[in-house]
Amino acid sequence: MTDAQRRRIVDSLPSEFEPDEARPPEGDEHTEQVFGARTALRRFFGRTGRRVYVGTNLPVYYPGESMFSPDVIAVLDVDTHPRPSWIVSKEGKGLDLALEVIVLGHRRKDLERNVEYYAALGIREYFVFDRPRLELQGFRLRDGTSGYEPLVPQLGRFPSAVLGLDLKVEGERLRFFIGDAAVPGANDLIETLEGAMSALQQRLESAESRAEDEARRAEDEARRAEAAEARLKEALAELERLRSTARGVRSGSERPL
Repeated sequence: MTDAQRRRIVDSLPSEFEPDEARPPEGDEHTEQVFGARTALRRFFGRTGRRVYVGTNLPVYYPGESMFSPDVIAVLDVDTHPRPSWIVSKEGKGLDLALEVIVLGHRRKDLERNVEYYAALGIREYFVFDRPRLELQGFRLRDGTSGYEPLVPQLGRFPSAVLGLDLKVEGERLRFFIGDAAVPGANDLIETLEGAMSALQQRLESAESRAEDEARRAEDEARRAEAAEARLKEALAELERLRSTARGVRSGSERPL
């Protein structure tokens, strides 16, 4: 097969599939968890400079296999540009990590079928976050075999050798940790931005209040200056009147008898 023929085949692969081919949409809660994970990982790797592609709900094609679409995928040491799909024969590399989030989906599919299937494909790590039960499970390929071994959490954290991060359920969310520090997720970034906007609004309102106070003080000073000028004019006028009167008196007293 020539390169041109391969490109035509790759370009003809579908990037979308009907819901009944996989599972029905799982609603806002599923979307928030999935995109929260993607936001946290993309921002983290972007700041650390690691070339890690993180995608969500992307059609994935392995040679000779049916297309499938994990909720979150990560691939190390590749370009991070946007993609409509992940085609192993085109990219030259398979997935390093897959993450599934269960909200309304089938647990058997994610916790039994995918465990065998993803291991057979050679995906190094696989995590499943069961949102209704607030449970997390992790799997990693055994050395020298094609099967997964379950990861044992330490203090509720599951270490990911692929990401270099720990995964943990905190509250009702899946969080990523580096050491003792949590990697900011989408909600954290929103809260940070909202806090910054609130602080900025407070500073703006305070500055406006100070400006209004300064304007009022300036107006008061102007009024006082005008009043003082008016009093000065009155005093000068009265002084001039008295001087005129005094000159008249002196003139009268100097007339010859």
